[in-house]
Amino acid sequence: MPSVAEKQTSLEELSSLFPLSFPIPNPTTHSDIISTKDLHREEDLLRNPTSFRAWWTAINSIRDAYNVQKKAEAGTPLPTEIVAILGPLASPLSRNTFQRLIYIYEAALVQFPNSFKLWKSYLNMRMSFVLGNLVVKKRAGGKKRLPDIKDALDETEEDLEEWETPLDPVVGWEEWKSLIATFERALMWLPKLPRLWLMYFSIFFHPRCPSVIAHTHARHTFDRALRTLPPSLHGRIWAPYILWAERRGGETMAVVYRRYLAVDPTLTERFAALLLNSTASKPRPLEAAKLLLSLARKAARGEYHSPEGKSPYQLLEDWIDVVEKYSEEIGLDVEETVESNDAIAQEDADREAEKNESKDVKPASVTGELIRMAGPAVPVTADGKPAPPYDEDEDPLSSRKLNIENIIKKDGLSVYKDQAGRLWTGLATYWTKRGEFERAKETFEEGMKTVLTTRDFTQIYDAYAELNESLLSALMEQLEEEDDPEEAAELEQEIDRRMPEFEALADRRPFLLNDVLIRRNPNDVQEWEKRVALFGDDDEQVAKTYTQALETINPRRATANLHRLYLSFAKFYEEGGVSGEAEPDLNSARKILEKATKVNFKTVEDLAEIWCEWSEMELRNENYDEAIRVMQRATGLPKNTKINYHDHQSLSSQARLFKSLKLWSFYVDLEESIGSVETTKAVYDKILELRIANAQIIVNYAAFLEENQYFEDSFRVYERGVELFTFPISYEIWNIYLSKFVKRYGGSKLERARDLFEQALEKCPPKSCKSLFLMYAQLEEEYGLAKRSMAIYERATQSVADEDKFEMFTIYIAKATENFGLPATRPIYERALEVLPDKQTAEMCLRFAALERKLGEIDRARAIYAHASQFCDPRVNPRFWSEWNTFEVETGSEDTFREMLRIRRSVQAQFNTESSYLVAHATNAEQGNAEKAEEATPSDPMAAADKQANGPAFVAAKKTGPVNQENKSSAPPPPQAANEDEIHISDDEDI
Repeated sequence: MPSVAEKQTSLEELSSLFPLSFPIPNPTTHSDIISTKDLHREEDLLRNPTSFRAWWTAINSIRDAYNVQKKAEAGTPLPTEIVAILGPLASPLSRNTFQRLIYIYEAALVQFPNSFKLWKSYLNMRMSFVLGNLVVKKRAGGKKRLPDIKDALDETEEDLEEWETPLDPVVGWEEWKSLIATFERALMWLPKLPRLWLMYFSIFFHPRCPSVIAHTHARHTFDRALRTLPPSLHGRIWAPYILWAERRGGETMAVVYRRYLAVDPTLTERFAALLLNSTASKPRPLEAAKLLLSLARKAARGEYHSPEGKSPYQLLEDWIDVVEKYSEEIGLDVEETVESNDAIAQEDADREAEKNESKDVKPASVTGELIRMAGPAVPVTADGKPAPPYDEDEDPLSSRKLNIENIIKKDGLSVYKDQAGRLWTGLATYWTKRGEFERAKETFEEGMKTVLTTRDFTQIYDAYAELNESLLSALMEQLEEEDDPEEAAELEQEIDRRMPEFEALADRRPFLLNDVLIRRNPNDVQEWEKRVALFGDDDEQVAKTYTQALETINPRRATANLHRLYLSFAKFYEEGGVSGEAEPDLNSARKILEKATKVNFKTVEDLAEIWCEWSEMELRNENYDEAIRVMQRATGLPKNTKINYHDHQSLSSQARLFKSLKLWSFYVDLEESIGSVETTKAVYDKILELRIANAQIIVNYAAFLEENQYFEDSFRVYERGVELFTFPISYEIWNIYLSKFVKRYGGSKLERARDLFEQALEKCPPKSCKSLFLMYAQLEEEYGLAKRSMAIYERATQSVADEDKFEMFTIYIAKATENFGLPATRPIYERALEVLPDKQTAEMCLRFAALERKLGEIDRARAIYAHASQFCDPRVNPRFWSEWNTFEVETGSEDTFREMLRIRRSVQAQFNTESSYLVAHATNAEQGNAEKAEEATPSDPMAAADKQANGPAFVAAKKTGPVNQENKSSAPPPPQAANEDEIHISDDEDI
């Protein structure tokens, strides 16, 4: 291993090789620059010194020759130590080529000093021999033409060049210095080209760049570039300048950023983050906090838009995070905060007083405009608005600390009311980090007493509980480690003092949460009721809560069931407190209810509930006369009774109370229970006079009179009821009235009963008159004439609704059969067939045909079947065709049976052409399975035998094969033994 002296000797030997490029090598000073092979080239350049192509060809020939010789020498590697120090200039070939290229480039630049192509190639060549071999990076995609500063920084950082095995800056210092001098000469000739400046800047990012170049010289170079280039190109300079400043850190970074932020504030957030996380220098939390505070305020005013997409509140939250982390470096202590708060309050008071005084000052001009003649200039922003006044809290160069408490209340709580939980917690955390636990507790308490949402309260309460728990845990750990008895005793006392506070906080949580909900909506009746329930058996607190609730709630804005609060309060005094141990106080309960009757509730029903419950209370305490008096007060009639009960906009609940049916219903029930018949009738009559009665009131009034043997009066009440109401409400009254009348008088007042029925049926709608007709007809059957009864049934079949006509005809036919026999029903059937819809006509035809068959009229029955067949689709109504088939089998002949089959095919073909075919097919498909199951197991033994024989029930004239009745098919199956001489007659032909 070489010794230190040997290493020192080798370094001195290597240093003796330099400088290579200064002074500029030429054939006079360096004989090996030009060989005999280069004489022709030199002569050509001397003859054509102004030919750029000749010079460019000469440069490329030297490069190509160097690359060829370098590949040839690749087999003999150089010592690693030499390569690590000299880099690209480790071999004699590279050093000689380096001098030859410098000679040819310098000679060419004498002829073309303003050639950008030549300078760029020359500078790249010298950089490759000094900075090392350039690492080629793979690129994907294109670049933005005019990116913003954030994207420009990212692109510049990605595009930073990387080199391998550079020239050692100590040994090759002269070459590094010569490279810088070459760049300076190039910029002297081409100062307006940003590409040369960017190539120059890349040297400053080299990891082996000498500190003499990479610090002060680099900063001066960046500044010269900004002064030299036009403002439109400054964006290309600022990106590497800011990246270089970030790598330097410290005051350099701060100065560079301040210069840039004066032009473009979009990087303020990045600057604040660097001030806190810079690895090259000590964090500056105060400066970062002031920058973030300034951004939050500007964003709230709409003067700043975060490039990260952060809202004004998010910027303020970032500021709070910084304050929590660096509480000692940023904020004032408790005493200074109190003094600052007092000073701010005094300033606000003085400012308010000046405003009040300025209101009394008369204007200098009433009609004309005031012209400002002198005074200092008014600062304005870029959009022409007045600039905000100077605030030391936003000045990052000021060393004054911040009043965190005032800032959070002014810029946070007063603006972002929906984030109060986070803001209060942040302020309390700030005091906790400073060790001001009592101030932190005061902050938590104040926050819980001011927030308006459950989420904010939960956030504050959880942080408060966590603080108390952590303090107790820290005290217990300290007590375990403490050896001094006196200190241990003090710690135990401190723990004993804090433990009840922590337990009391847990006990207070339901009350604190209830306070939050009541603050959010003081008119929430349910929350006030919950608060009453929280106090349990504490009668004093319950009474105070009720009183506070009734004083706080606005009746017009209260939630539902405000009257229940008054009633619960009155019941509280009536029952002697919550536990019932106190003496009942009816006078206090009456005072509360008296006060409740004067409250303008949202609805009249709530006020009526108050009066009813008051009367109920008197009844519970056996004050019957007082209960009556209470209801008499409640139902007192005003002079003008023609008011709109539903006019809640202009009329109070008290003005509309006398029309409350709920109140009158309770009053009349009370009179029925403890009053006389006369007083009860008077109350009912008032209800009818006010025209607020419903059908139930009419029925109750009539039932009450009937119970007390006032039958005619009860009938008059029914009559008044049917006059007040129309159908369908009056239908129920008529139904009860007529049944009661018939039950009482029967046939003694038949004409009067008939008149009542006629009155009821006069205006009765078709859908409601069925039961009235039946009742009317039954009356005539029992007490009148059968002929009149039949006439009523006849009217009913014409008047009832369509859906009831079939049933009414059925009843009519049954009654006609009972009174006059079967033949008398024929006209009824015929009229029914004319009136009923198609679906019901088929059923009626079946009954009519059965009637005719009973009477022996087979031809009439067959004609009825033929008439009904036009309404019956064989797929939908198989029952009809089955009965007709049975009828023909039992009573017909082969001709009639064939006629039935023909009609069936005709009807089926008719229905196949209609749109109902698919619907009929779907309906029949569901019935098919059931029919098949019935056919598989016939219940009639004779039918089973016929089915097994597969033959007709009558004897055919000729043997033409069986008729398949089950499938309803007219085509018989082929016979087993066919007769060639038999004449076949088609079923489609008429026989």
